[in-house]
Amino acid sequence: MREIQFREALREAMSEEMRRDPSVVLMGEEVAEYNGAYKVSQGMLAEFGAERVLDTPISELGFAGIGVGAAMNGLRPIVEFMTFNFSLVAIDQVINSAAKIYSMSGGQYSAPMVFRGPTGNAGQLGAQHSQNFENWYANCPGLKVVVPSNPYDAKGLLKASIRDNDPVIFMESEVMYGDKGEVPAEEYIIPIGLADIKKAGSDVTIVSFGKIMKVALAAAAELEKEGISAEVIDLRSVRPIDYATVVESVKKTNRLVIVEEAWPLSSIATEITYHVQKHAFDYLDAPIHRINSLDVPLPYAPTLIQAILPNVERTVKAVKAVLYRD
Repeated sequence: MREIQFREALREAMSEEMRRDPSVVLMGEEVAEYNGAYKVSQGMLAEFGAERVLDTPISELGFAGIGVGAAMNGLRPIVEFMTFNFSLVAIDQVINSAAKIYSMSGGQYSAPMVFRGPTGNAGQLGAQHSQNFENWYANCPGLKVVVPSNPYDAKGLLKASIRDNDPVIFMESEVMYGDKGEVPAEEYIIPIGLADIKKAGSDVTIVSFGKIMKVALAAAAELEKEGISAEVIDLRSVRPIDYATVVESVKKTNRLVIVEEAWPLSSIATEITYHVQKHAFDYLDAPIHRINSLDVPLPYAPTLIQAILPNVERTVKAVKAVLYRD
């Protein structure tokens, strides 16, 4: 087992799949000559050439549409958005073309492709570049939405996404590209829709995904110091959601806290709360608590960013509340 960066895990996943399958191509802004805005595609132009690693104009709607058309005609494109904030320019192609073509054509066409890039807050980037759209895309039938939290999961899930016959939204984080983790040298695949219990526990279940898993795990470590045993679940994908793993954990711990970076209204946390109260209501010993970003556009000031985003302190407080220890 070796230790590599998150960006290297993504690069390995794409490169291995491109070597395996000549129909896989990568396109996006600066993915070729510049080696990627975050150096995820470093060296891929040299290996695969300009016909398979394509720099595009600054026109997300245009190159997303080209990707959809290519997928409908036999290729498996990986379309990189420099940030998912920019995907709003292309959302018509993602939602009205990629997600719906299989259904609208009666199965005659499909769009096996991956839209990938960073999501969420990455520091002082302002309100327009600091948003989370996982729950937006998860709302749309026809899409799958994957949000990995570490290099191992990122590689296995991206390989699964590239091989999937449905369009997949694959969301990363700018502040995770340099994170290191153990990744096997041999090939492996992680199925989409299978959550992972990152830490076993008995007193409370904490559910999260993506880079906010760092908050969840750090909170669990703090709680451990006070004798509170938290089970921490990484959803890994938010469409489909592995409800069964969450429900079984709640049946054991009888308490649930969900930590998510997106705004609270219509969030993934809201959906999980509904499902758990429907399928495990009699096991709950306290109301479900959720930690989201506050319901405002993210400011630029570092002090306000810290106050608005989910953090360890808010998570620990929520856990103590469901344990009636606040």
